[in-house]
Amino acid sequence: MIDEYLGDLDRRLHGCGRFKADLLGEARDGLHDAADAYRAGGWTDEDAERRAVADFGPAAVVARDYQAELGMLSGVRTLWKLVIGVPAMQIAWDYARILTFGEWTKISTPTPEWYKVVTHVTHGAVFVVPVIGVLALLGIRWLSRRLDGTGLARFCGVLIAAAVGVNLASVGLLICTTGFVDVSRLFLSVPCALLMVAWVLLSLRLVVLARRSWGGYATIVA
Repeated sequence: MIDEYLGDLDRRLHGCGRFKADLLGEARDGLHDAADAYRAGGWTDEDAERRAVADFGPAAVVARDYQAELGMLSGVRTLWKLVIGVPAMQIAWDYARILTFGEWTKISTPTPEWYKVVTHVTHGAVFVVPVIGVLALLGIRWLSRRLDGTGLARFCGVLIAAAVGVNLASVGLLICTTGFVDVSRLFLSVPCALLMVAWVLLSLRLVVLARRSWGGYATIVA
Protein backbone atom coordinates (compact mmCIF):
# COMPACT_ATOMS: atom_id res chain seq x y z
CA MET A 1 0.00 0.00 0.00
CA ILE A 2 2.74 2.46 0.97
CA ASP A 3 4.84 1.60 -2.10
CA GLU A 4 1.84 2.09 -4.39
CA TYR A 5 1.10 5.43 -2.78
CA LEU A 6 4.70 6.60 -3.15
CA GLY A 7 4.73 5.45 -6.78
CA ASP A 8 1.61 7.53 -7.46
CA LEU A 9 3.19 10.51 -5.71
CA ASP A 10 6.39 10.06 -7.70
CA ARG A 11 4.52 10.14 -11.02
CA ARG A 12 2.77 13.36 -10.08
CA LEU A 13 5.94 15.28 -9.21
CA HIS A 14 8.21 17.08 -11.69
CA GLY A 15 11.51 18.71 -10.88
CA CYS A 16 15.12 18.15 -9.84
CA GLY A 17 15.71 14.44 -9.24
CA ARG A 18 17.73 14.99 -6.07
CA PHE A 19 15.17 17.29 -4.46
CA LYS A 20 12.36 14.98 -5.54
CA ALA A 21 14.12 11.96 -4.03
CA ASP A 22 14.59 13.83 -0.74
CA LEU A 23 10.88 14.68 -0.53
CA LEU A 24 9.83 11.14 -1.36
CA GLY A 25 12.30 9.83 1.19
CA GLU A 26 10.75 12.03 3.88
CA ALA A 27 7.29 10.85 2.87
CA ARG A 28 8.41 7.21 2.98
CA ASP A 29 9.89 7.62 6.46
CA GLY A 30 6.76 9.33 7.75
CA LEU A 31 4.46 6.68 6.31
CA HIS A 32 6.48 3.81 7.71
CA ASP A 33 6.67 5.46 11.13
CA ALA A 34 2.89 5.91 11.15
CA ALA A 35 2.34 2.31 10.01
CA ASP A 36 4.67 1.03 12.74
CA ALA A 37 2.66 2.95 15.32
CA TYR A 38 -0.55 1.34 14.10
CA ARG A 39 1.05 -2.11 14.15
CA ALA A 40 2.11 -1.49 17.74
CA GLY A 41 -1.54 -0.77 18.47
CA GLY A 42 -2.58 -4.17 17.19
CA TRP A 43 -3.46 -3.47 13.57
CA THR A 44 -2.46 -5.90 10.82
CA ASP A 45 0.25 -4.90 8.35
CA GLU A 46 -2.24 -4.18 5.58
CA ASP A 47 -4.59 -2.17 7.77
CA ALA A 48 -1.70 -0.29 9.38
CA GLU A 49 -0.36 0.81 5.99
CA ARG A 50 -3.84 1.71 4.76
CA ARG A 51 -4.49 3.92 7.78
CA ALA A 52 -1.03 5.52 7.51
CA VAL A 53 -1.70 6.41 3.86
CA ALA A 54 -5.16 7.75 4.72
CA ASP A 55 -3.70 9.95 7.46
CA PHE A 56 -1.01 11.26 5.12
CA GLY A 57 -3.61 12.56 2.66
CA PRO A 58 -4.69 12.04 -0.96
CA ALA A 59 -1.74 11.84 -3.36
CA ALA A 60 -3.18 14.65 -5.52
CA VAL A 61 -3.31 17.05 -2.56
CA VAL A 62 0.10 16.08 -1.16
CA ALA A 63 1.65 16.29 -4.63
CA ARG A 64 0.41 19.88 -5.00
CA ASP A 65 2.24 20.94 -1.84
CA TYR A 66 5.33 18.94 -2.72
CA GLN A 67 5.37 20.36 -6.24
CA ALA A 68 5.33 23.89 -4.85
CA GLU A 69 8.30 23.02 -2.64
CA LEU A 70 10.13 21.43 -5.58
CA GLY A 71 9.51 24.52 -7.66
CA MET A 72 10.90 26.74 -4.93
CA LEU A 73 14.02 24.62 -4.42
CA SER A 74 14.75 24.52 -8.16
CA GLY A 75 13.97 28.21 -8.50
CA VAL A 76 16.34 29.22 -5.73
CA ARG A 77 19.12 27.14 -7.28
CA THR A 78 18.53 28.86 -10.63
CA LEU A 79 18.56 32.28 -8.99
CA TRP A 80 21.96 31.61 -7.45
CA LYS A 81 23.29 30.66 -10.88
CA LEU A 82 22.00 34.00 -12.16
CA VAL A 83 23.43 35.98 -9.25
CA ILE A 84 26.89 34.40 -9.41
CA GLY A 85 27.30 32.87 -12.87
CA VAL A 86 26.31 35.74 -15.16
CA PRO A 87 28.55 38.50 -13.71
CA ALA A 88 31.34 35.95 -13.26
CA MET A 89 31.30 35.25 -17.00
CA GLN A 90 31.48 38.97 -17.81
CA ILE A 91 34.34 39.58 -15.39
CA ALA A 92 36.24 36.49 -16.58
CA TRP A 93 35.88 37.56 -20.21
CA ASP A 94 37.11 41.09 -19.49
CA TYR A 95 40.17 39.79 -17.63
CA ALA A 96 40.88 37.27 -20.39
CA ARG A 97 40.69 40.05 -22.96
CA ILE A 98 43.10 42.25 -20.98
CA LEU A 99 45.59 39.45 -20.33
CA THR A 100 45.54 37.76 -23.75
CA PHE A 101 44.70 40.60 -26.14
CA GLY A 102 45.19 43.98 -24.53
CA GLU A 103 43.38 47.29 -24.76
CA TRP A 104 40.53 47.96 -27.19
CA THR A 105 42.73 50.57 -28.91
CA LYS A 106 44.60 47.70 -30.58
CA ILE A 107 41.56 47.00 -32.78
CA SER A 108 42.15 48.42 -36.23
CA THR A 109 38.55 48.61 -37.47
CA PRO A 110 36.50 51.71 -36.60
CA THR A 111 33.91 51.52 -33.83
CA PRO A 112 30.56 53.17 -34.68
CA GLU A 113 29.00 55.35 -32.01
CA TRP A 114 25.83 53.27 -31.99
CA TYR A 115 27.88 50.18 -31.27
CA LYS A 116 29.39 51.86 -28.21
CA VAL A 117 25.87 52.49 -26.94
CA VAL A 118 24.96 48.85 -27.53
CA THR A 119 28.01 47.58 -25.62
CA HIS A 120 27.29 49.90 -22.69
CA VAL A 121 23.69 48.70 -22.57
CA THR A 122 24.58 45.01 -22.78
CA HIS A 123 27.35 45.29 -20.20
CA GLY A 124 24.98 47.13 -17.88
CA ALA A 125 22.32 44.45 -18.41
CA VAL A 126 24.77 41.81 -17.22
CA PHE A 127 24.71 43.41 -13.78
CA VAL A 128 20.97 44.01 -13.84
CA VAL A 129 20.51 40.23 -13.92
CA PRO A 130 22.09 39.51 -10.49
CA VAL A 131 20.21 42.48 -9.02
CA ILE A 132 16.94 40.88 -10.12
CA GLY A 133 18.18 37.58 -8.70
CA VAL A 134 19.04 39.09 -5.32
CA LEU A 135 15.69 40.90 -5.16
CA ALA A 136 13.96 37.60 -5.95
CA LEU A 137 15.86 35.75 -3.19
CA LEU A 138 15.09 38.48 -0.67
CA GLY A 139 11.49 38.61 -1.85
CA ILE A 140 11.08 34.86 -1.42
CA ARG A 141 12.39 35.08 2.12
CA TRP A 142 10.08 37.99 2.98
CA LEU A 143 7.02 36.56 1.26
CA SER A 144 7.45 33.03 2.61
CA ARG A 145 5.30 33.94 5.62
CA ARG A 146 2.73 35.83 3.58
CA LEU A 147 2.08 33.65 0.52
CA ASP A 148 1.34 29.97 0.07
CA GLY A 149 3.63 27.68 -1.92
CA THR A 150 1.80 28.36 -5.19
CA GLY A 151 2.11 32.12 -4.82
CA LEU A 152 5.80 31.88 -3.98
CA ALA A 153 6.42 29.57 -6.95
CA ARG A 154 4.70 32.02 -9.27
CA PHE A 155 6.66 34.99 -7.87
CA CYS A 156 9.92 33.07 -8.25
CA GLY A 157 9.09 31.91 -11.77
CA VAL A 158 8.23 35.40 -13.00
CA LEU A 159 11.47 36.95 -11.72
CA ILE A 160 13.56 34.06 -13.03
CA ALA A 161 11.98 34.49 -16.46
CA ALA A 162 12.70 38.23 -16.35
CA ALA A 163 16.35 37.78 -15.33
CA VAL A 164 16.97 35.01 -17.85
CA GLY A 165 15.30 37.06 -20.57
CA VAL A 166 17.48 40.09 -19.85
CA ASN A 167 20.62 37.96 -19.90
CA LEU A 168 19.73 36.13 -23.11
CA ALA A 169 18.72 39.35 -24.87
CA SER A 170 21.95 41.11 -23.87
CA VAL A 171 24.17 38.22 -24.97
CA GLY A 172 22.30 37.82 -28.25
CA LEU A 173 22.38 41.55 -28.98
CA LEU A 174 26.10 41.80 -28.20
CA ILE A 175 27.00 38.84 -30.42
CA CYS A 176 24.82 39.96 -33.32
CA THR A 177 25.97 43.60 -33.33
CA THR A 178 29.63 42.64 -32.84
CA GLY A 179 29.43 40.20 -35.73
CA PHE A 180 27.90 42.94 -37.88
CA VAL A 181 30.58 45.53 -37.01
CA ASP A 182 33.60 43.23 -37.04
CA VAL A 183 33.24 39.48 -36.55
CA SER A 184 36.92 39.17 -35.54
CA ARG A 185 36.05 40.95 -32.28
CA LEU A 186 34.27 37.79 -31.20
CA PHE A 187 37.59 35.92 -31.40
CA LEU A 188 40.11 38.30 -29.85
CA SER A 189 41.96 35.33 -28.35
CA VAL A 190 41.37 31.65 -27.72
CA PRO A 191 40.42 32.19 -24.02
CA CYS A 192 38.01 34.96 -25.02
CA ALA A 193 36.39 32.76 -27.65
CA LEU A 194 36.07 29.84 -25.22
CA LEU A 195 34.56 32.07 -22.54
CA MET A 196 32.08 33.50 -25.03
CA VAL A 197 30.99 29.99 -25.97
CA ALA A 198 30.71 29.11 -22.27
CA TRP A 199 28.63 32.24 -21.69
CA VAL A 200 26.25 31.31 -24.49
CA LEU A 201 25.93 27.76 -23.15
CA LEU A 202 25.27 29.08 -19.64
CA SER A 203 22.59 31.41 -21.03
CA LEU A 204 20.89 28.54 -22.84
CA ARG A 205 21.10 26.38 -19.72
CA LEU A 206 19.43 29.13 -17.73
CA VAL A 207 16.63 29.23 -20.29
CA VAL A 208 16.07 25.50 -19.77
CA LEU A 209 16.02 25.95 -15.99
CA ALA A 210 13.60 28.86 -16.29
CA ARG A 211 11.28 26.77 -18.45
CA ARG A 212 11.39 23.99 -15.88
CA SER A 213 10.59 26.45 -13.12
CA TRP A 214 7.63 27.84 -15.03
CA GLY A 215 6.57 24.32 -15.99
CA GLY A 216 6.60 23.38 -12.32
CA TYR A 217 4.34 26.32 -11.56
CA ALA A 218 1.98 25.30 -14.36
CA THR A 219 1.85 21.80 -12.85
CA ILE A 220 0.90 23.24 -9.47
CA VAL A 221 -2.04 25.27 -10.75
CA ALA A 222 -3.25 22.65 -13.25
